[in-house]
Amino acid sequence: MPSSARRELAEFLGSRRRQVSPAAVGLPAGGNRRTPGLRREEVALLAGVSHTWYTWLEQGRDIHPSRQVMDALARTLRLSPAEHEYLLRLSGHGGAQPSPAFDGVPPHLQRLMDALIPSPVYAITSSWSIVGWNSAYERLYPGVAAMPPGDRNLLWAVFTDPAVRTLLGDWAADSRRFLTQFRAEVGPRLTDPDVVDLVARLQAASPDFREGWASHDVDRFTSTERRFEHPDVGPLVLEHHQVTPADAPGIQLVVYTAVDGTGTAAKLSRLAG
Repeated sequence: MPSSARRELAEFLGSRRRQVSPAAVGLPAGGNRRTPGLRREEVALLAGVSHTWYTWLEQGRDIHPSRQVMDALARTLRLSPAEHEYLLRLSGHGGAQPSPAFDGVPPHLQRLMDALIPSPVYAITSSWSIVGWNSAYERLYPGVAAMPPGDRNLLWAVFTDPAVRTLLGDWAADSRRFLTQFRAEVGPRLTDPDVVDLVARLQAASPDFREGWASHDVDRFTSTERRFEHPDVGPLVLEHHQVTPADAPGIQLVVYTAVDGTGTAAKLSRLAG
């Protein structure tokens, strides 16, 4: 494992350990507990590994845990499926996402995005840089075209652009969801220069990001309904999808479709002109 993945694995295990109550794993809650959650020796005992070995793991030592041990730790720490998957990727038992460089989207993907109008569609790289969009998305979020190319990143927009904070119907929940999904995607490659730069700038610019990043929370993407408050057409209820083209695995297309019975389809048509 690269040193960045070992450090992230160490911090992630510690953060999850502190969230598990002794009662949840059948241990007495009393005793002289100076910190919340489980002790390291308790995690080691429950997972069937030595206390020293587990301590080394939380210290980021260069050791090579097996898949079976990682699965045992996931069960002991009551990890969610998304957290379990993240643990495996950090420990070298799952493939890291590719991170090719893109200055824009291939022409055939731009044609696809344009064909989906009036649905807003944009394209992001594995580090969430926005590299393309259709006119419907630009009318949903006009700021995308005005952003300097170096700042044209979905997470940067969510945490630093006041217009996005107003546009998102539930900014607190939506921003937290974006952050946990981003971390799940980039965690095993936190030394990539573009990721390092983005995280450092966001930590300096946004207290909300700093707090969320320090939690080490991760989650998978799931298609879900999202609410937007557009200044021109009012509330929009859109279903949020992500699609990875087979011939461009380093790009994800984010597609918003109107939810039936909400009047959103007609509003999208108005926005699209």
